[in-house]
Amino acid sequence: MAKIILLLSFEAKRIRPYGLASLRTTKRSPHGWISCFNPQISYKTNIIHNSMNIKKNIPNFITLLNLFSGCLSIVAAFENNLVWAAYFIGIAAILDFLDGTFARILKAKSETGKQLDSLADIVSFGVAPAIILFQLISHSPDLPVLEIPNINLLPFIAFLIPVFSALRLAKFNIDTRQTENFIGLPTPANAIFIASLPLILIQQFPDYQWIFDTIKSSWFLMALTIILSSLLVSNIPLFSLKFKNLKWKDNKDRYIFLGISIALILIFYFAAIPLIIIVYILISVVANQLTHKE
Repeated sequence: MAKIILLLSFEAKRIRPYGLASLRTTKRSPHGWISCFNPQISYKTNIIHNSMNIKKNIPNFITLLNLFSGCLSIVAAFENNLVWAAYFIGIAAILDFLDGTFARILKAKSETGKQLDSLADIVSFGVAPAIILFQLISHSPDLPVLEIPNINLLPFIAFLIPVFSALRLAKFNIDTRQTENFIGLPTPANAIFIASLPLILIQQFPDYQWIFDTIKSSWFLMALTIILSSLLVSNIPLFSLKFKNLKWKDNKDRYIFLGISIALILIFYFAAIPLIIIVYILISVVANQLTHKE
């Protein structure tokens, strides 16, 4: 009896660093029930479990980088450094694409990741571009005055963007029709459109002064805000850029869009971005009409 007690005491001390999980992850040994305590098996099991947790959270980590980039964009915009604010939105858009890609590759899709992605998008593609618009409208030379009291209310129209972005993301999360394609303008596309405006202003277009004058016009910017906000929650079906395969027949719209986009970028550089978004909407509308006729 004393020997059994000593053996039990020895085994309890040996497994203590690995926790009680080792008791549940091992099997009964034919040599006796005491020998079934195998801390090495438990240790390996914990390593595998931890590595699976790391893999599962890689997409979430990328989503958090997206959120961080959106925060940097907001800081840059408040400091009136709109070019860097635009760059950070571009980085956020790349990260937003990568988190979904890694989630599919690693088979790590989760409800937490889905909700986290929407929260990050509200900041990076809702609040950040709105502050860029706010600054552009505030510094517009033809801005009318509507003060209550001593504060011009008109630039605050820019914050319709995060309001409608939040509404669009909430609808997207519960809309089963948007698993492969989109209904309404996606928030990253909307944010990239807005972020392109300060980048266009730093380009040299000596023969196209009207482009700069238009972008600096408060009337244009306020009208653009209303149009983009409406597109976010519209019922316009838009194709997704996700390729299931490389066949022309299944991805005709995508190939046409990418070809036109590359050509526009080579010709117009940053000024091509708004044109690309417009082409994206037009191709989607035409493709949808042709599909219905068939």
